This record gives sequence, C-alpha cells and structure tokens, in this order.
Amino acid sequence: MPNIVVVGAGVSGLTTALLLSKDPNYKVTIIAKHMPGDYDIEYTSPWAGANYLPFSTKEGSRWEKGTWPELARLAKDVPEAGIHFQEALIYNRNKDAGGPVTDWFNDLLSTNPWFKDLVPNFRVLPKSMMVPGADSGTAFTSVCINTAVYLPYLVSQCLANGVILKRAVITHISEAATFHHSGQKADVIVNCTGLLASKLGGVMDATVTPARGQIVVVRNTPGAMFTVSGVEGGEEGECCYIMQRAAGGGTILGGTYQKGNWESQPDPNTALRIMKRAVEICPALVEKGQGVEGLSVIRHGVGLRPLRENGVRVEKEKIDGTWVVHNYGHGGYGYQTSYACSQGAMDLVGEALSPKAKL
Repeated sequence: MPNIVVVGAGVSGLTTALLLSKDPNYKVTIIAKHMPGDYDIEYTSPWAGANYLPFSTKEGSRWEKGTWPELARLAKDVPEAGIHFQEALIYNRNKDAGGPVTDWFNDLLSTNPWFKDLVPNFRVLPKSMMVPGADSGTAFTSVCINTAVYLPYLVSQCLANGVILKRAVITHISEAATFHHSGQKADVIVNCTGLLASKLGGVMDATVTPARGQIVVVRNTPGAMFTVSGVEGGEEGECCYIMQRAAGGGTILGGTYQKGNWESQPDPNTALRIMKRAVEICPALVEKGQGVEGLSVIRHGVGLRPLRENGVRVEKEKIDGTWVVHNYGHGGYGYQTSYACSQGAMDLVGEALSPKAKL
C-alpha cells in the first residue's frame, strides 16, 4: 500500500488528501505548519471569501470548469459543508481595461464568457440595472463558502477516510518523506504549500509572489454578490467586491489585489475606502440614509493570495529520489479550482506509482 505525504493543509492540500483517501490502497498523511483554526499571514485559505467567479480564459478554463459541479453538489446536498448558492452581479467599466484588477478578472467581465453555459441562470444585465459608471454587466448563480466551516469539513472527511494530520515545519520538500504516520518513507510527496513554495528548499519557485487582499467582515446582509472591475481613487490594486458567506459567516467587503505586497496588517484608510465603496454599490447593506456608520464590523483581515506567474503548477518531478507532485500557485482562485486541480494531482500520483514510472 503506497504511503503518501501531502504537505499543506489549505484548501488545496485538504482536497487533494481527501480525493487520495478515497482510494483504499493509499495511506495518506497531511503535514502542515498551519491547520484549520489557525489565522496566520502565511496561511491563505481561511482569509478567502470564498466564492466561484471564473477568472480564467477559455483556453485555461480546465480547473474552474472541473470544480463547479462538486461545489454545486455540496451547496445543494451537503449543508454541513458551509456552502450556499448566491446570485452574482458583475459590473464592467470599459475605462478599467488593462489595469491590474481587469487582468486578474479576465473572462469574468465578458458578456459572452466561456462559463455562460456552465453556471445556472447566466444573463446579461440591462442598462437599467447598471451601477454608476458601469458600461456592461452580467449575472448568474454562484456559490459562497464559509471557509471557517468548510475547511474543518474537509478535515472531518479526511479523518473519516483514515487520513492522519500532523503538525510539522520543514525547510526542504524532500524532508516530508520522513513524516509518514507509518514510520516508513513516503512513496510520493504532494506539494500543496501555496505561497511558501517560493521559500521551500527543493522548490524555491521564484515566480510565486503574494497578491495582497485586504477585507472587512461585517454582519450586514447585501442580498447578492457584487463585483466591479475598478474603483475611483485609492491605491493601485484596489477593487470592490461583496459576498455573504454561508451559515452565519458574515459578509466579506473587499478589497485589494496588490501584487508583491507582503504587508500583513490592515491599513485603516484602505478599510474605510472599502466600506464606503461597498455602501455605494449596495445601499441595501445599511439602513436608509446611513453610510459606513451603518456597517457592523466583525473584523478586518489581510490574506496573501499565492499568485504564480504562469498559473497553477500541477506536475510531477523526482527530487532526491522521491516523486513529488506539485499542486500550488492558485492565486485568488484556490477554492474554485480545488477539485479539478486535486484530481489532476491525484492522476499524477497514480502515474508516479505506476511500474513504468519506477523504471
């Protein structure tokens, strides 16, 4: 029975371990510095919104296309996962073209995107439904995930399948082979280290960099999910989005997309601009006549999206004599690519364990 060690307990690591654990031939250990319940700037997954807004181009849509069916199934049939359906409203301003936020959003802003037949109820919004400054808009049924519920849900599913979770800090990816719970060396290591792939020995991927996201979590109810292609004023990389997490998780007001910025602390001026824009685009957040004073703030947060220059890395290589399968570099779309990327990683584990791979 092959021994597998998954490094990382964010959404990518947990989902990969869960899929691997469904094969009774695999004995899976997860090792991680940070686990669900922790809040640390190195640990991206708890800070995510998280939702399903496809950012890829049609050519690169494999991961998002392959993940939607499972997220929709969980929202429909598995309430304990902490995912619910939510109407998404996307507004595009032509003057934002070529900026850092529109480059991030890609096909999301199109009125004829590749995903129009994938998600339910896709439609182009009439001019009468535009927010001030918007030139076009679309709407569809999306999902929003309460990460504080969903990450522990993934852990519970892994535990039910016999996965062992262990705290560990490693400096080189090959060290992970010695942490399998059997006491024997791992046959395959799966690298789901996210942003830390830029610093981990044996990987040291210089193309991985943070895209800083600052948010405000409030108790107010928006009634839908809102995203705008750009904003007025503020610093480069500021944007505007709103989503309500499932199961009492609060409403996320965002945000920023600041490439190369490692700052872990919320900036109060940025937070004020985020809140003002949210109330402007969605007046229903507060009582009539109120501004930001009508927002009931739960907390402020900062997360660092693990952006990779050439997109997500799902591939295998031998390092110090052990097969390593990589699954990292998901930027701001880790949840909405999680199942397809994890399936891709699982397929590579199978290849690495095949007799041909041992030759």
